[in-house]
Amino acid sequence: MSSLLTRRGFVGATALLVGAPAILRAQQLFAAYPFRLGVAAGDPSSDGFVLWTRLAPDPLAEHGGMPMAAMPVEWIVASDEGMRNVLAKGEAIARPELGHSVHVEVAGLQPARPYWYRFQIGRERSQRGRVRTLPAAGTPVDRVRFAVVGCQNYEAGLFTAYRHMALEEVDFAFHYGDYIYEGRTTPGSIGHDGLPRRVVREHLGQDLYDLADFRRRYAQYKLDPDLQAAHAATAWFPTFDDHEVEDNWVGLADKRGTPPEIFALRRAAAFQAWYEHSPVRRSAFPTGDGIQAYRRATIGNLVDLHLLDTRSYRSDQPCDDGFEPVCAGVRDPNAQVLGPTQEQWLGRNLAQRAARWNAIAQQVMVMPLDRRDADGAVPIRNMDSWAAYDAPRERFLRQLKGQNAVVLTGDEHQTFAGELRTNAGTGDKVAVELVTTSISSGGDGADVRAGNERLMTNNPYLKFTGDRRGYAVCDVTRDRWVTQARAVRSVSEPDAPVSTLATFTIPAGEPTLSIA
Repeated sequence: MSSLLTRRGFVGATALLVGAPAILRAQQLFAAYPFRLGVAAGDPSSDGFVLWTRLAPDPLAEHGGMPMAAMPVEWIVASDEGMRNVLAKGEAIARPELGHSVHVEVAGLQPARPYWYRFQIGRERSQRGRVRTLPAAGTPVDRVRFAVVGCQNYEAGLFTAYRHMALEEVDFAFHYGDYIYEGRTTPGSIGHDGLPRRVVREHLGQDLYDLADFRRRYAQYKLDPDLQAAHAATAWFPTFDDHEVEDNWVGLADKRGTPPEIFALRRAAAFQAWYEHSPVRRSAFPTGDGIQAYRRATIGNLVDLHLLDTRSYRSDQPCDDGFEPVCAGVRDPNAQVLGPTQEQWLGRNLAQRAARWNAIAQQVMVMPLDRRDADGAVPIRNMDSWAAYDAPRERFLRQLKGQNAVVLTGDEHQTFAGELRTNAGTGDKVAVELVTTSISSGGDGADVRAGNERLMTNNPYLKFTGDRRGYAVCDVTRDRWVTQARAVRSVSEPDAPVSTLATFTIPAGEPTLSIA
C-alpha cells in the first residue's frame, strides 16, 4: 500500500474492494493530489468525445504512487464553465492493469458546441477541461479552425509553445506524434549547428524498454504545466510516430537488428503506455497484434479528416536508413507505407467525397526532397520518410488527385511547405503538404538553418522552410485553407513570446500555395 494513502484512505480503499464505494466517496483518500497529470479530451465526434485522466499522487514513483486496487472515479460534463448545468455524469474505474488511467466515452450531446468537464475521487477534484463537439457529418459548416502539434522532446526544450497554443481559439488539435522520446539523456550530442546541444532538462531513467519505463516517461512529460494547459484547452486527435517506441522503427523492425519477436515485446509495452496516456477511444485498445490508430472524423460538409498510421504497416527502410544516397530499394514495387488494408480504407474514404476539403493527417514527409548539401551524382533522401518509397508514394498521390487535399505532416523539426507532385516531384500537382515544426525537438533553432537555401534550389516544389519551434493553426473556409506557422523565439529559456513565422494560403480546388 502506497505511503501516499492516508489511514482513512486505506479504510476507503478496502471498503471499495468489498463493495461499499459510498465510504470511499466520504473520505479524503489521498495524502497527495491524485490528478497531478492533468486531464484531457480527445477524438471528438458530433455527439461526444473521450475524457481522460490518470490517478498518480506520486507520478514518478512505482505505479504512480497508487495501490494495486481498482478505484472508482466520478466524472461530470457541463454546458457552462462554472460547471453548474451538468448534462452528463457517471463513474469510471481506474484499473491498475492500465496504470490507473481512465477513458470515458461520452455520447448523447449536442453538435458544434463547447462543454466543460472534470473528474473527482473522494474529496479530490481535477482541474477543469474544455472540449467542443464537432458539427454533424454533412451539415453546412462555414469554418473550422484547428492546431497541429508534435515532436516534444523534454530534454531539448521547454514546452512554451503549448502555453501559447492553449490561448488559441481552436476547435481541436491534431498531434502528429513523438509525444515522448525514448532515450536516456546524453549530454554532448551535436546539433545541426555543429555545436553540442543544450540539455534544458534531463530525462529520468535509461532507454525505455518495459511498461514501467514508458509509464514513468509519460508521467514526467505530463507533469509539464504548459502541456497540461494545452490538453485542458481543447480536444486532441492523437497519433504516434517513432519515438513513442524507438527512433525509426517500422512494423516489427528496429534499427538495432533486434529479433522481431523480441522487439514486439517492447512495442507492445510502448503501445499500452501510449493508450494509457492518450484520450483515444476503445477502438484503439492495444492487442497482441498492435493497435488500430488510423481513423476518420468528418466535420460537417467542410473537412474530412483522415488520421493515418505510417509506422505499423511500413516496409523496412531501404538504403540503410537515415539520410542516404538513393539506392535500388527506393524503387521496390512491393514496398509499403500504409499497408494494403489502410491504403484501401483511405481510398474508400476519399471516393465518398464527404466534404469540401480532405485533410490527410499523418507523420512523415511526403515530398521526396533531395537533401544534397554539396555536389554529387546521386540524390540523398530521408529514408525514414515517404521519399524512400517511390511506389507507395505514387499510389498515394494518385489517390489525392482531384480531392482538394492538404497533407499535414510533422517529424522534421522544421516548418516546410510545398507542392506534392507525381513522378518524384516532376509531374502534376495533386495536393499541398504543410510540415509543422516541433514543440521543442531540435532546440532553439535559427532564423535560417544552414543548407536550406540549397535545399530549395534542389527541390523547386518546396516553397518555404523555417527553423524555429512552435505549432500551426489551420483556418479553413469553403473558399480557402489558411495556415499560420506559429513560432517561439526560444525553448531554452522560459516565457518566450510567439509570433507568426509565415502564412500559407491554398485556394479551394487548386493545389497551389501562396506565402505571406
